[in-house]
Amino acid sequence: MSTPRRAVLALGLAAPSLALAQGGGVGQWQPDRPIRVIVPFPAGGATDVWARLLAEPLAELLRVPVVVENRSGAAGMIGADAVAKSAPDGHTLLFTITPLVQSPIVLGNSPCDPIRDFTPIGQMGNTTLIFCVRGDHPPRTLGDFIAFARARRAAGQALMLGSWAAGSTAHVYALAMNNQLDLGMTHVAYRGEAPMVTAYLAREVDCGINSLTSVREHMATGKLRGLAALGDARHPNMRDIPTFFEQGVDVGRGWSGFIGLLGPARLPPAVLARHAEAFRQVMARDAIRRRLLEMDTDPDWLGPEDFARTIARVQAKWIEITRGMDLQL
Repeated sequence: MSTPRRAVLALGLAAPSLALAQGGGVGQWQPDRPIRVIVPFPAGGATDVWARLLAEPLAELLRVPVVVENRSGAAGMIGADAVAKSAPDGHTLLFTITPLVQSPIVLGNSPCDPIRDFTPIGQMGNTTLIFCVRGDHPPRTLGDFIAFARARRAAGQALMLGSWAAGSTAHVYALAMNNQLDLGMTHVAYRGEAPMVTAYLAREVDCGINSLTSVREHMATGKLRGLAALGDARHPNMRDIPTFFEQGVDVGRGWSGFIGLLGPARLPPAVLARHAEAFRQVMARDAIRRRLLEMDTDPDWLGPEDFARTIARVQAKWIEITRGMDLQL
């Protein structure tokens, strides 16, 4: 993690947000039954792993069991909608990533609104996204891949491009690459990142964009090969993988998503304050931060107000990115 990001993290952990300070005067809320944390993607994917890392220390601090429940489907909207429609009593929460704001923009008929229907509790951080190709394919660089994909297209054997959800970061940026470079790939959307990675290993798809958290193990064994990173800089744990932009492809500049915890709208101030403070304390633990870094995840805790601003920023960015795009790849 860079020095500025460490400074931001240290500042965030040192002082509670205004929302927490305001909540302190209404008495400390105590949950009276187990808390469900709904992950809107299948078990085994990066989002599920992050949620389960949070669950045990959160249960310790809140003094009730915290149960992670996977409810996947509709690009993350089935699980999100279940939380949006739950009672705002602090016993049902949502642990999710940027598809919370991406999917409604792309799908156009979302059952819930990412701003109106949720109460942001806190951000855990973010992770680098890597464009990968199967290890049994010959490309060693992005340039090699471009030539390979065009040759396959010319031979009538277009490559299969996977994504963890229609309209996701993986889908949109891969589509941008496909269109810019005229690669002719065929898109296949899965119900989450774990099924997408399984499809790689089963040789059902050829390439795609994934979180480094989910694919590092398979890159280490040679089953997958990382060719390019989204964003403005190489990941410190994967400095041998250049960004798209470094390789002359204008894809992914300025992109940064989020990983975080939310409740339904109208969460009472005392409930919000207790959950946010517990989350802050979890993120202050050296063991948690070390584990996240080991998982190629940048721990960047934000309180409710700052996390709400991040969600709004990502939503505005996604509207801008997808404007005019035909997402029926």
